[in-house]
Amino acid sequence: MRSLNFGVCIFLVCLLVFKAAVAEAYFNYDDALDKTFLFFEAQRSGKLPATQRVKWRGDSGLKDGFLQGVNLVGGYYDAGDHVKFGLPMAFTVTMLAWGTIEYRKEITDLNQMGHALWAIRWGTDYFMKAHTQPNVLWGQVGDGDSDHYCWERAEDMTTPREAFKIDQNHPGSDLAGETAAALAAAAIAFKPYNSSYSNLLLVHAKQLFTFANRFRGLYDDSIKSAHQFYTSSGYSDELLWAATWLYRATNEEYYLKYVVDNAVYMGGTGWAVKEFSWDNKYAGVQILLSKVLMEGKGGAYTSTLKKYQAKADYFACACVQKNAGYNVHLTPGGLIYVREWNNMQYASAAAFLTAVYSDYLSAANAKLTCPDGQIQPLELFNFAKSQADYILGKNPKSMSYLVGFGPKYPVHIHHRGASIPSVYTVHSAVGCVQGFESWYYRPQPNPNVLYGALVGGPDQNDNFSDDRPNYEETEPTLSGSAPLLGLFSKLHASSSKTKGPYHKESSSPYQTSLNSYEETAAPNTNSDAEVPVEFLHSITTTWTVGETTYYRHRVIIKNKSQKPVTNLKLSIENLSGSLWGLSPTQEKNTYELPQWQKVLKAGSEYKFVYVQGGPQAKVSVLGYKYN
Repeated sequence: MRSLNFGVCIFLVCLLVFKAAVAEAYFNYDDALDKTFLFFEAQRSGKLPATQRVKWRGDSGLKDGFLQGVNLVGGYYDAGDHVKFGLPMAFTVTMLAWGTIEYRKEITDLNQMGHALWAIRWGTDYFMKAHTQPNVLWGQVGDGDSDHYCWERAEDMTTPREAFKIDQNHPGSDLAGETAAALAAAAIAFKPYNSSYSNLLLVHAKQLFTFANRFRGLYDDSIKSAHQFYTSSGYSDELLWAATWLYRATNEEYYLKYVVDNAVYMGGTGWAVKEFSWDNKYAGVQILLSKVLMEGKGGAYTSTLKKYQAKADYFACACVQKNAGYNVHLTPGGLIYVREWNNMQYASAAAFLTAVYSDYLSAANAKLTCPDGQIQPLELFNFAKSQADYILGKNPKSMSYLVGFGPKYPVHIHHRGASIPSVYTVHSAVGCVQGFESWYYRPQPNPNVLYGALVGGPDQNDNFSDDRPNYEETEPTLSGSAPLLGLFSKLHASSSKTKGPYHKESSSPYQTSLNSYEETAAPNTNSDAEVPVEFLHSITTTWTVGETTYYRHRVIIKNKSQKPVTNLKLSIENLSGSLWGLSPTQEKNTYELPQWQKVLKAGSEYKFVYVQGGPQAKVSVLGYKYN
């Protein structure tokens, strides 16, 4: 008995040590980021590109809009269904673009800028097609009621694909305003890579803002089939949100004056909120305008911008529980809890927003003054990290709520395409009712892993039921996943030098190789633990031929060691275009420096260039020697 008790004690001590190690763990945020991009590829509607990495998906929705005489092919399916809801999709693209803007360097260093731009463009190309006239915007394809009566693959859809629009007689200021914000933010994201496309996005963004502002109304009063699923609480926040993004994109004073003149009337300086979501943009507006103020660009508008910042501080103080009792509600495990359905979307959005505000405050050398004390920007960042880490597995269930990440994650998610075998596996069509009978109620795990899907998550007590019919907890959404692009990029940059037990190589078959030398193991050419070169990847120019956009990629190889490097061998995968500056070897996808540049001196650089459409190629080190 004494021996048994001793063994139990040893077990408990080991368990406590393990939990302590997990508490200090840094997750593999770059793996989480790559999987997030895969989720957006899996949600694509329309004709899929040759670069599609989620191979169980096929073309779908190829006649969307045709009944109304408009081409609405493309865009994203909203969640586990096949409706293309315009409002949450537009918010999704705004958040993807914002993350890309704020963390461009981090995303580029991770060799993921190509995927980021494609994720944005899959939405913006669709929005521009849907904006058929200055005062007409097609805001939805498919009907939620009829769609939800069927459980079938997107490739087999038999449900009606009716399209719905807003116009000057049937306005939707919230929908048009959010779409304007998405296009303006995307214009900033694309400007360094494709200025002509960026300019086109701005043309549509300005027209949509004018439409939204001139013809006011709630979009779900005009598109009534959206009301049951994405009811809008108002449009004032979207008008301020769109104007703020247009100011950032154009630097035109008209838009800054708009948010100042309408600050009180539209609630920008009146609403103190504890939520940021597809329906409520006030906190985002307030934090963006705080940046303008802290950069000293307020000018004659400074006094009103200070009022905006006061409300931004309210949101931030509420998140870190320093708001005199008016705080966001947290579960016992520390997760923000707002609503039963898809609560994770509020956690991911708040985490991204506090991470960004932390950066803005740090850049201005400012602190956050809360009712319960003064806060350093780092505390805001730590809150953002706590939400991300909860998502990835640091929670009472020790479960990752990002599908495909870590050893334990939901396997019965509420998603039609993931729960039914691929059209490339089961070739015959799966009917509307047959899908329910054969696949919806099936107790086995989904046959397709929907990598990167952020499910709805646990309830207010951290309990979670991995059950397909439990759509409130197991269904993923576009708007929940979009903030993760910027959040994971930021966290990777902050934790890349400190790696814990969760920071390991990806289990995803689609994992993108990284620029980071830390992720590349060199063969037995030397005993040093650190590869001596790093890659600086940039896109220097872009052009379009037909429907294909080509990018000129420049890669700088920098020897950051103190010794000359020779016999450098590089692996370049997913290279579909021409390459200049490296010599191919007899090994597949393997290149070396040309004869005249066999030695890379300490501190020196060498450049090579390649041209192709789509995402960047994957560059990594295979081997090297010190000279």
